[in-house]
Amino acid sequence: MAEFQIVVADPEDGATYQVDTEGQDSNRFIGRSIGEEVDGGAVGLDGYTLEITGGSDVSGRPMRGDVKGPNTKAILVTGGTGFKPTRDGERKRVTVRGAEVSDETRQINAKIVARGDSDPATLLGEGGEEEDE
Repeated sequence: MAEFQIVVADPEDGATYQVDTEGQDSNRFIGRSIGEEVDGGAVGLDGYTLEITGGSDVSGRPMRGDVKGPNTKAILVTGGTGFKPTRDGERKRVTVRGAEVSDETRQINAKIVARGDSDPATLLGEGGEEEDE
């Protein structure tokens, strides 16, 4: 069974919440890709809908939405996720993880796209950490 750390961003107030999932709740994320929507009940946000926006694997490699599948791949990039160029025209070959969530994924970034009745801070309680910045 996979174990993930889900980082949920609330675009309405700018807060982020970190939730650890394991077991059956983790399986809801396996096979999903960046941009897909997931039921918030997997992280304790009943009535909410989350959109997967990214993540990283066990080695810290970022997930990229333009790389298909769950495997790692060395790609030549001019910027974006995984590389920030320091001068014009700079390119670099970086190893990134594909857009699909797999057993190798350790952190999943998500944002709230549909809100439920309750406040996310009260639903997550002490299980989530709230950061103002």
